[in-house]
Formats: sequence, structure tokens, C-alpha cells
Amino acid sequence: MEPVERAAARINEIDLLRFIAAISVVFFHYAFRGYAADERTIMAYPLLAPVAKYGYLGVQLFFLISGFVILMTVSRGSLKAFAVSRFVRLYPAFWACCTLTFVAIVLIGGGQYSATLPQYLANLTMLSGFVGIGSIDGVYWSLFVELQFYAMVAALLAIGRIHQAQLFLALWLLATVALEFFPVGRLRALLLTDYAVYFIGGALAFLIWSRGASGGRLALLLSCHLVALHQALSGLPQFEQNFQTSMSPYVVGGIITAFFAVMLLVALRCTGPLAARRWRLAGALTYPLYLLHQNIGFMLFNLAYPTLNRHIVLWGTLGLMLALSYAVHVLIERRYSPALKRMAECACYQSVQRLGPRRSVVAVKSPTGDLLGERSVD
Repeated sequence: MEPVERAAARINEIDLLRFIAAISVVFFHYAFRGYAADERTIMAYPLLAPVAKYGYLGVQLFFLISGFVILMTVSRGSLKAFAVSRFVRLYPAFWACCTLTFVAIVLIGGGQYSATLPQYLANLTMLSGFVGIGSIDGVYWSLFVELQFYAMVAALLAIGRIHQAQLFLALWLLATVALEFFPVGRLRALLLTDYAVYFIGGALAFLIWSRGASGGRLALLLSCHLVALHQALSGLPQFEQNFQTSMSPYVVGGIITAFFAVMLLVALRCTGPLAARRWRLAGALTYPLYLLHQNIGFMLFNLAYPTLNRHIVLWGTLGLMLALSYAVHVLIERRYSPALKRMAECACYQSVQRLGPRRSVVAVKSPTGDLLGERSVD
């Protein structure tokens, strides 16, 4: 990837976009989905439901952002550096949030909210979805999609072809379009066909940000947008049937278009004041908030309503989830992630020493101390 210096910069507005995606999903669950399907909660919130029902699209924004950020992460790194960065980024907060959810289920769950100790322990691996073990919170499904995307990126790193990312993105997009018209179940699952265009689109936005807006990249990004529109609109009838509601195709199309437009503005460095302001706290709250809010929130709704007013229940629960997310960030991520990162880096270094050729290996780090890779010295 090139140029290296540009890839090392922090993009402030990405943190804000992450939070917008997370809070959209929260309101989708709290103000619409919980009551509209599966009787997850007995409390409806009709005041926000007509708008909140479109919040499920926040996950698509997450995947767009992930495509951008992950390609940025690997632009200078090795496979081992990528594995360390993803492990340290995902697991500490996940372990904390998964544990809090399990404790909440044990204390105030019941009915459809139940979990066994073996199920909880399997969930801690973040791999339970790949071996048929149920998640103790439904939001974990998107983590399994993310992990599949990481595996694809890791494969490019392993074969030394990450510098040809644009070619592979184009081939992935071509396969996605082909599988839309000639579906093959296993291939669709393997290539993440339902969400591929968001990962591809985000990755292309990074290439535009780091290398410039060539005609080929812009054409590929536009193609991703068109495929995303097709998929989102063709899936509306099933969504309407599942949730017994009506959806505006114009609103859905407008939201999808806005996502791609914003990512293009980020790529072109045209976000103005949003880029100049730091949104680190909003970005830091995003991951734990996403992991914590759903089942704990629904259980609190069922515990407190109708004894308490629905407005107090919803906004009080949201405030509690934000406070818990902040606590997870400060008490877990800030406190333990650096030590965990050093341990993981040390383990990777030792594995290189044991398995690699007889030569010295020098760790290459950024000015902030992040491991970017290793350099062998004869």
C-alpha cells in the first residue's frame, strides 16, 4: 500500500460514523425490533418506531467502515501484526461484555433469555457461531461476518498479495454479482455475498484516500453502491413480512446512498469540520455499546415495564448502557489491552525465532508504539 505516511494518519470522522452506526442499531432494537418480532420485550415505543425501524442499516455502515479501517490496518503490517491488532481490539471488551450479559441472564433472565455455562464459555472464544453453538446475545452474528472478512484479508497477507488488493476487490465484486443471479448456497456464505459490497466499498474508499481517486476505483465504488441498493430493496418484502410493517424503498435507498456518499467524502478528504474535531470517546463507546445493549436492554425493559413509564425505561436503559460501555472501555480496554498486546507480540516474536531461519528479527513499530511488522536482518 502507498503512501505509508498517509496510511498512518488518524481519521477522526470514522469514530463519529462508528457511533452513529451503533446508536442506529440500538434504537432499532429498543424502539422497534424488541416489540415487533419474537416478543423479545413487552414494551413498545411507538414515538420513535417509524424512524427507528430503519436503524438496522447501521450494521451495513459498520461493514463499510470495517472495509476502510481493516485495509488501512494491513497497509503496512505483516500477518502476525494484523492478527495481534485484531485480537487485542476485539477480545478484551468482548470477554467483559459477554460476561456481563451472561451474569444478567442468570440474574434477571428467564423464558427465552437463558444460557448455560458451557454455552457461555464457548461464546468467549468468539467462534461459537462457526460450530453451531447459540450466541448468548443475538448481536454477535455480525462478529462472525467480520471474522470471515478478516480471514479473507489474512489470506491475502499470507500469500503476499495485499499490494494487489484492488484486483482482488474487483474479483470479489464480480463474484458477488454473479452469485446474485446464479446463487450457490455455500459460495454465497463463503464469499459473504449479502454484505460483500460494503466491505469492498469501504476498502475502495481507503484506496481512494491513500492512492487517489482513479476512474477505476470510482467505477468500482459506484458498482458497489448499485449492488447494495439492489440487495437492500429486494430484501424489503421479507423484512416487512417478518416485522409486520411497511418500509419506504426511497428511505432505504436514500440511507444506503448516504452511507456510500459519506465514505466517498471521507476518502476525498472533504468532510470539513468533522475531520478537524476528535470523536475518540464516541468511537471508544461504540464496540462495548453494540455488544451490551440488546439482551440486557430487553431484559431490563421486561423487568421495569409497565411499573415504570416507558420513557423512563427506554432512556434510563440507554443511559445505563452508555455508562457500562464507558466502564468497559476505561476499566478493561484501557487497563488490560496494552499488556495483552505486549504478550501477543512477544508470543509472535518467539514463534518467529523458533520456526524461522537463523537470522535476527527486528520489530518495526510506529511512532505510537504499535507493532507494524518484523524485519529480518541477516
